[in-house]
Amino acid sequence: MRLLVAAVGRARGSAAGALYDEYARRMTWPLDLREVEVRQALPPPRLKAREGELLLAAVPKGSRVVALDETGRSLDSATFAALLGGWRDEGVPQAAFLIGGADGHDAPVRAAADLTLSFGAMTWPHLLARAMLAEQLYRATTILAGHPYHRA
Repeated sequence: MRLLVAAVGRARGSAAGALYDEYARRMTWPLDLREVEVRQALPPPRLKAREGELLLAAVPKGSRVVALDETGRSLDSATFAALLGGWRDEGVPQAAFLIGGADGHDAPVRAAADLTLSFGAMTWPHLLARAMLAEQLYRATTILAGHPYHRA
C-alpha cells in the first residue's frame, strides 16, 4: 500500500522538514509528500476553502483519506498500525494523510475523510505534525513487520 502526505505549506530547509525526511527515508512502504500552497492573499475562510480544494485534488482515486485535525480521534500506535494493516489487507491501494493550514481543515475535507486523526489535545506546528506523522507511519510499518523498533 502506498502512503501519501499532502500538506499545506513548504518545509524548505527547516529542522522539522529534516526530521520528516529522516523517517520517510526509513520507510519500507512507498511514501510520497505533496506540498500545496495558496500564493494569493485571501480572507481566512476563503483561504481555508482553497487549501482544502488543493489537498483533496492531491488525493488519488481509491485512497483512504485521513485528515489530521484537533477534533479527531486519538489512537495509540498499535491501533494505528492495525488500521493501516487492515486497509493493506483489504487491498486499499493508498492512504492519504491531509495536513491543513494554520486555520485547519474546511468542512469538505472533514466530510471526505474516512478518519479524522488527532495527535492529542495540544496544538502542534504544522511542520512538526508532518514529522510526527512520518514517525508514526514508520512505527506502524515496523509493528506490522514485527520489527523491534516499537517497544510497548
